[in-house]
Amino acid sequence: MSLDSPADARADARVAAVARRQRWQDFLFHKVTMLFSLLVLAALLGIIVSLFANAWPAFQKFGLNFVWRVEWDIVNEEFGAAIAIVGTLLSAGIALLLAVPLAFGIALFLTETCPVWLRRPLGTAIELLAAVPSIIYGMFGLFIFAPLFAEYGQPALQSTLGQMPLIGPLFGGAMNGIGILAAGIVLAFMVLPFIAAVMRDVFEIVPPILRESAYGLGCTTWEVVRRVVLPYTQKGVIGGIMLGLGRALGETMAVTFVIGNSQRLSASLFSPGTSIASTLANEFGEAADFHLSTLFALGFLLFVITFIVLALAKLMISRAEKAKGF
Repeated sequence: MSLDSPADARADARVAAVARRQRWQDFLFHKVTMLFSLLVLAALLGIIVSLFANAWPAFQKFGLNFVWRVEWDIVNEEFGAAIAIVGTLLSAGIALLLAVPLAFGIALFLTETCPVWLRRPLGTAIELLAAVPSIIYGMFGLFIFAPLFAEYGQPALQSTLGQMPLIGPLFGGAMNGIGILAAGIVLAFMVLPFIAAVMRDVFEIVPPILRESAYGLGCTTWEVVRRVVLPYTQKGVIGGIMLGLGRALGETMAVTFVIGNSQRLSASLFSPGTSIASTLANEFGEAADFHLSTLFALGFLLFVITFIVLALAKLMISRAEKAKGF
């Protein structure tokens, strides 16, 4: 039997040393990335615990009734979150109702039918709109959009949709340009670039061979979009919508400028209202003691609403995947 030469032994030693070093590198890389992930989880848990701890006096006094109480009396310390929750959900719902179809059309135009020379300028414009600070949208809404909406938009809506049964009361009342509907429209301006940019990016990752195969079979552009593009990018589309909804639910300054900041409920979308974020922005600086606890309770409820929305989105995606057999 022949023995290994000293050169072979040194080579084996070097290979073993490299293997040990690589194992240590993989071990450290795994632990460091896990630490980063746990830091995010720890920060999330810290936010939840701190919100709930500061909100506990309000929940202890009102219990679950705090969610549907409509009183907001700072002097007598009688509080309820119903008005702020309704305003938050209505303004965000109006924003999505307006922004999602527009964003879908913009993304389809940019990826399917837009001329090549126009694609880059339009894409850059959308990204620039997404970078505009929210307070700029609020100033635009208060000083430019609200007067125009009061003079032209609200009278047109009241004379048409306001005369229809069932939905007519939604478009009645004073026409001063601010209110729930105005806040929803300004929010739609804000979330539109985010949703459109995400949809455009996910539509662009569809393999060209899938589109070409569909066109080769004689499909129209809409059939390609409906049967190829949308099924392939379903997760990304829902993710973009959820991104827009998350910003709409938590938006503060733009909503504060145009929603009217009134703690009352009304059947009309023209009437002033409030949201959770605008209530926090208006009252947090001057709140103390029990009033401050109720504001923390509002913040905790906003977190719960966002969590529920994201959970429903995940459930919808999982059900869609099961229906496809994935």
